[in-house]
Amino acid sequence: MKKETVKLTQAALIAALYVVLTFVSQFAGLASGAIQLRLSEALTVLPLLMASAIPGLTVGCLLANFLTGCALWDIIIGSFATLLGALGTYAVRKKAPYWGPIFPILANVILVPPVLRYVYGVEGSIPYFMVTVGIGEVACCGVLGLLLYRLIKDKNVL
Repeated sequence: MKKETVKLTQAALIAALYVVLTFVSQFAGLASGAIQLRLSEALTVLPLLMASAIPGLTVGCLLANFLTGCALWDIIIGSFATLLGALGTYAVRKKAPYWGPIFPILANVILVPPVLRYVYGVEGSIPYFMVTVGIGEVACCGVLGLLLYRLIKDKNVL
């Protein structure tokens, strides 16, 4: 199989998995709002393992936000935050992989709170939303993501 076909397939599978995991979180009432616990954010460690995860995560976030009925600004800004986080994670893959989750955490902590406040009109302050979004991101990207990374690395799955 051609290398480009493998990368495209990987990106498509990651995007699909991101969407499915976001729907699981949405079904549980955890994918949006001031307190977010998107299981799909655990996949943000995948750029540590493959470059194809960058477009996969970005497209997955864009599709998940669109399909769960997010506002246009949320679709754009949320997808941009995912892209920035994935690029940062990919950049540290060789020298400091365990720092990889910090980039999607920071991107979401900085970019999502204004969306909650000004796009959705959620009551609360930007610093409050930074804390609530940050807690969810640390749990999903930091804890679940690093567990996923260790599992893949230890079992040599990819």
